[in-house]
Amino acid sequence: MNTPRPTSWNLPNALTVLRTLLVPLLGWMLIAHPDQPGWRLATTGLFLAAMLTDLIDGHLARKYDLITSFGKLMDPIADKAMTGMALIGLSVTGELPWWITVIILVREWGITLMRFVVIRYGVISANRGGKTKTVLQTVAIVLFLLPLPSLGSPFSLVMVPDAIGWIAMIGALILTVLTGLDYLREAWKLVRSTDRDRDLA
Repeated sequence: MNTPRPTSWNLPNALTVLRTLLVPLLGWMLIAHPDQPGWRLATTGLFLAAMLTDLIDGHLARKYDLITSFGKLMDPIADKAMTGMALIGLSVTGELPWWITVIILVREWGITLMRFVVIRYGVISANRGGKTKTVLQTVAIVLFLLPLPSLGSPFSLVMVPDAIGWIAMIGALILTVLTGLDYLREAWKLVRSTDRDRDLA
């Protein structure tokens, strides 16, 4: 007896959609109020809460067997949208060089486009390297969001040395590029294996 496939209308997918809907709010909060300590901490909190839903929806999907093709596809897209908006906001406010943002965005959305191109061959799920990359990007972005070096505010207590943030960001950049190359390799293998199976059919 075949086990029925889980419907796409489930809690993990709802959390993924929620994370996507929070993207424009994050961008507005960061760009409209870049120099106000309270707003900056609120922006950091929103970003962390949104990224936390990534852990929750993944856990729920695996625990209750709610993994769907929609979730496999949309979960990494929601992550890319959230981190991408944060990176763009940091570049707009002059805190992060545009070249870092551009490299990361080209990789992220290039791989996303590739997923859509090869979807007729199969779905390429986010692997461990991709998840590690997302975690490192999240840490780096939080470190950039928290420091408020020019304000002289009470929030200086939560400041971290700039070097730590830069180390995390460069590490995230390197891992982003490397995992992008790995996804390209996986896509090539998927296409080749599918074509080979068709030739043998």
